Amino acid sequence: MKALITGGAGFIGSHLSEHLIKHGNKVFILDDLSTGTIENILHLKNHPNFHYTIDTVMNIPVTTKLIEQSDVIFHLAAAVGVKLIVKSPVRTIETNVKGTETILKLAEKKRKKVILTSTSEVYGKSGKVPFTEDSDLVLGPTHKGRWSYACSKAIDEFLALAYWREKGLPVIVTRLFNTAGPRQSGRYGMVLPTFVRQALLDHPITVFGEGTQSRCFTHVSDVANALYQLSQTEASIGRVFNIGSDEEISILELAKKIKHLVGSQSRIDLISYEEAYEEGFEDMPRRVPDISLIKQIIDYHPRNNLNQIIQSVIDYERLSLNFSSKSG
Repeated sequence: MKALITGGAGFIGSHLSEHLIKHGNKVFILDDLSTGTIENILHLKNHPNFHYTIDTVMNIPVTTKLIEQSDVIFHLAAAVGVKLIVKSPVRTIETNVKGTETILKLAEKKRKKVILTSTSEVYGKSGKVPFTEDSDLVLGPTHKGRWSYACSKAIDEFLALAYWREKGLPVIVTRLFNTAGPRQSGRYGMVLPTFVRQALLDHPITVFGEGTQSRCFTHVSDVANALYQLSQTEASIGRVFNIGSDEEISILELAKKIKHLVGSQSRIDLISYEEAYEEGFEDMPRRVPDISLIKQIIDYHPRNNLNQIIQSVIDYERLSLNFSSKSG
């Protein structure tokens, strides 16, 4: 199989590249490095089955050529992270909606399968937990920019499924729940690498709100495997899948667990949402997936529990900090 990964130099994209190559596939990635980095793919650059292009999906000639030579497209390119969403809502909306529209339009011309990565954020403020794929989406008001990401990704889903129903384009929609692991950056508000780095440096671990909000973390290798398996399964076409774990933990308990596993002297500070983001910021109190559908279709079972996920990030960040101190 020849696969195109948009956003392939990002955290998830780089791990998906590894996974596909490991299974004997040829990988082409397209990334503008707005949130991804060359460092994420340095170890792959010399592999004969890996090819990268630094450009945007909006460059139609470049994207068309890459789609033509691929069998399947994993569309991961998107604006990510709460901090970026709050700071740059225009960029968030345009990147997500225009980018997905471009990929679907070009893929339809060449009849290429598209796996669209969406997000658990689309469930919004829904209180119906765990979230099932057919749950109602409950978003906040339009004057709160925090919801622009969820809304733009929901539009992406509607558009992808419309291409399937109206034009017969084979599409698969996946909603990712709090993916974590090595190479994830805390720059845009990703909580687990942020906490780990703070703990390793004995800096205060900054928990937003009261820390009662809960999440379910999934190792990036489990997500990469699920994306690959879904791409190979005809029964997944035209459907929406949650990809995640049902091991739930509050953010305050996560901070305590990371502090313990690191052996850190850090104190834990509670920071108001207004101070962290913007006035009136709304968070999702719980984000728990129902994963029965993906279990049914591809026999999905996450192989890494929360302690293993945290330890993989600790090991990676410790190496990164040691390298930084030596190079400095």
